[in-house]
Amino acid sequence: MQQPFDITIGEIDYAIFPEGNDTYVVFKDGKEYRHILKDTESQWLTLDPETALPLFGEDEEVNAIGKEIIAYVPEDEDEEDDEAHDEEDGL
Repeated sequence: MQQPFDITIGEIDYAIFPEGNDTYVVFKDGKEYRHILKDTESQWLTLDPETALPLFGEDEEVNAIGKEIIAYVPEDEDEEDDEAHDEEDGL
């Protein structure tokens, strides 16, 4: 499973904690903010805090967070990929 990571949108920092099955817990300003679920590549849903059921409706902030989650590449994997390419190239 993916490790927690941070993203920044504008001047706002978010901590992202993957829970599996395209579900994430989002922290904003050091406090639990939302649970979100990937619906499609560009559409993300907030989960109801009491029932954990998806709340349907357009939310630009949640979609922006989701876009950053999809774009995020863990640093460790980048380094491992570079090392693998170096080995393939005989370096």
